Amino acid sequence: MTDNDRPPPYEAPEPEDDTPDRRSGSISYQDPRSTVPRPPTLAEQRARQEAQRRARDAEYAAAAEAEDQRKKRKRIMIGAGVTVGVVGLVAILYAASQPDEVTAHCVNPEGVIVDDDYCDDDYARSHGGYVSGGFIYIGGTSYRYNYGGTGAVGQRVSGGSFVAPPSGTTVKTGQGKTVQRGGLGVGGGGKSGGS
Repeated sequence: MTDNDRPPPYEAPEPEDDTPDRRSGSISYQDPRSTVPRPPTLAEQRARQEAQRRARDAEYAAAAEAEDQRKKRKRIMIGAGVTVGVVGLVAILYAASQPDEVTAHCVNPEGVIVDDDYCDDDYARSHGGYVSGGFIYIGGTSYRYNYGGTGAVGQRVSGGSFVAPPSGTTVKTGQGKTVQRGGLGVGGGGKSGGS
């Protein structure tokens, strides 16, 4: 084969370039009156439905969360109201259950009931003692009243309290004397007298 018999080497044809900015198959302008959108593909339809479902689920979850918060606030408010009501009721019952008359026993520091004279301010002063802060001191020993406790002279007091009952309550000793205490019974001088 000679050089004349050979075909010439392949050369790609030069592209025809009428407009340099334009690519083949691209659309530069669509007329809105005549352009029809292509129908969405099955994958696009499924993706749109999935996005709508997620948005709907998120909306339902947000609504459910808001409803739960509303119910929780309502329960807390009701619970607080019930608590306040119960505390008020207990306070009323406690105040109503306080007796109008309380027995007071004079006790020594060990809680043993002693003669009522030891808690009489006048008796204490006449025997070299003094009264301070609700306590009566005679000969280095302190005495005070136990309100509402039970027992007899020489026995340890059972129950009661060392806090004076509220004003308006009659306080009587085991011997039947009425005890007048000022304030809460821890300040000022007390006065006992026979009745």
